[in-house]
Amino acid sequence: MLRAERVWGETFTGLRVDQFGRLLRAVRERGGEGCGWGRPWRLPVAERVLLALEPVRTSQDVVERLWIVDGALVPVRDRTVGASSRNYRFPAKVQVIVDAETRLVVAAARLVPGNTADAKAWRDSGLAAHCEGVTVLGDGAYINTGLIVPHRKRPGRPLLKGKEEDNAQHRKVHARVEHTFSRMKNYKILRDCRQRGDGLHHAVQAVARMHNLALAA
Repeated sequence: MLRAERVWGETFTGLRVDQFGRLLRAVRERGGEGCGWGRPWRLPVAERVLLALEPVRTSQDVVERLWIVDGALVPVRDRTVGASSRNYRFPAKVQVIVDAETRLVVAAARLVPGNTADAKAWRDSGLAAHCEGVTVLGDGAYINTGLIVPHRKRPGRPLLKGKEEDNAQHRKVHARVEHTFSRMKNYKILRDCRQRGDGLHHAVQAVARMHNLALAA
């Protein structure tokens, strides 16, 4: 985990990279590199410190949450919002956050043209303000956004086995948001939205509310 992307280290330790580095220096200065017997002492000092850290908890009563974000395309008739896309002729894109455990829709942003990159749509959506203290997963389109994304495969350099397993688990969890989209599109208005202007946003919010009510029933 320490060799993976820095966001994983911050997620599991609760410390920023610079904070963890200062902790390691303090351990070394106090003899943390000392010799001992058994497997723990054969590990690098960074990994021994990681094993000694208590699990991160923001509060005794708060359970760690996991949310998933992705962009969904909605075919629209409003040409001022829709844009040509390979999936539909004139879709708009909406960023949606789903709770990984309950599959409930947490938040949905205003629609943007369908050819907008997911990373840009996420940054402009303002949804990050809803995610304080919550771990959020995104797919590979959300690289450099601070979300948990899959390991990137470099040309001619296959992923290590551990990273392949991480990506497989990531895909399994991320699929939950895609399942939520498919259920939301059972409502015809999201298969061919004829609303215009703010009507598009209100339509998505209404479908999200009905989806949540159906799950909670």
